[in-house]
Amino acid sequence: MEIHPDPVPLKKWDDGSIRIGGTRIHFYLVVGAYKLGASPEKIANDMYLGLDLADAHAVIAYYLRHKEEVDAYLKQIEEESQELRRKIEAIQGKQPGNLREILLARRAEWERKHAPTGD
Repeated sequence: MEIHPDPVPLKKWDDGSIRIGGTRIHFYLVVGAYKLGASPEKIANDMYLGLDLADAHAVIAYYLRHKEEVDAYLKQIEEESQELRRKIEAIQGKQPGNLREILLARRAEWERKHAPTGD
């Protein structure tokens, strides 16, 4: 038997995100699921159907071998997400009214206009 060096199925995209193999599945999603207790089988078979089971195992193995570096990457993503959330909330705060309230009012108006008449 010959031992083959299999590459880690991670690819850095132009936007800076890291995704798995030929999929659009983000690396941090698989690692996050694993850290929450999901097995590679559950991740590949139930959560991310486009993910090959061998790739799920390879990605988790990569995480386990480079835990400190990956955890720093995950922390950076979380910080960037929180900053984006703050910006979005600030923009929404400047909008006239709450988006939920606006949508509910539109729905109520539509329902009023389309309500059956009491014949």
